[in-house]
Amino acid sequence: MFRILKQSLKTGVITEPAPAADDAELERLGIELLRHVHARLGRSLAIRQVDAGSCNGCELEIHALNNPYYDLERFGLHFVASPRHADALLVTGPVSRHMETALRRTWAATPIPKLVIAAGTCACDGGEFGESYASCGAVENVIPVDVKIPGCPPAPLDLLRGLLAAIAPEAAPAAARDR
Repeated sequence: MFRILKQSLKTGVITEPAPAADDAELERLGIELLRHVHARLGRSLAIRQVDAGSCNGCELEIHALNNPYYDLERFGLHFVASPRHADALLVTGPVSRHMETALRRTWAATPIPKLVIAAGTCACDGGEFGESYASCGAVENVIPVDVKIPGCPPAPLDLLRGLLAAIAPEAAPAAARDR
């Protein structure tokens, strides 16, 4: 055991440095999002995330929004377990044939007014899976989509920009509006 400890102390830290974070951009986006959510809803935005057949890359980035660094809750956004409590659906992945009915039911159970956000290249246009016997392709082939967030997977800041584009299209950055 001492041999392993001695070797690890001699080797030192060999991981790569953390990427430079743009804290100012995160705060600006978050505060603007909070302002628009409260202006539109008068309360927090409840999001129901639906995995329609993804590889889970987008889910990892969505989960990062809940970690202490991004802390989505401080901006008035939170994820809910039931579509009946949701204001928005955040859908990832190409819609598999097995998830088509479940996605339609989830969309129908979400109260009006509802927002649908397609997150990731697969959700936006089917990605490399496209349409086939096993896949319906893009989310918009199954339910209406309000905002698309491309990327494989989209970064957490891109997800925040997409949420801002869904809540307040006029306030979103031009890149997010053009999607």
